Amino acid sequence: MSRPRFHLAFPVTELDAAERFYVNTLGCRVGRRGERWIDFDFSGHQITAHLVDEAAVAGGVSAPANQVDGKAVPTRHFGLVLDWSGWERLVTALRDRDVQFLIEPYVRFEGETGEQATLFITDPSGNCLEFKAFRNSQAVFET
Repeated sequence: MSRPRFHLAFPVTELDAAERFYVNTLGCRVGRRGERWIDFDFSGHQITAHLVDEAAVAGGVSAPANQVDGKAVPTRHFGLVLDWSGWERLVTALRDRDVQFLIEPYVRFEGETGEQATLFITDPSGNCLEFKAFRNSQAVFET
């Protein structure tokens, strides 16, 4: 492995719903699973859905948010940085599957360093996911 893989564990309130979302909506592959957890291949990264009591879910759409471009961006979220065409394909796929956007797809910093496309969705347990793409993939950390 030349580049480390990222691992993220997150709470879900229903494993079957999580599996349907991450496999059918986002195209993840299922890895190992236990009675109360499922590993997913999230573009080569390992994310693990852990079953929790609904009251224990901290996060989701009622979680704290910061105003960014006049939109309430959830402070707790995860996702992927895709290439531009991959991001556009994801937008089309999500729309075709009637996925509701928490924040509709849009482009930030248009024509500037760091121009990026972004969108936010939630999984069935309210976990927030951001998918973004940079017009110039080398500009991910540029200011």
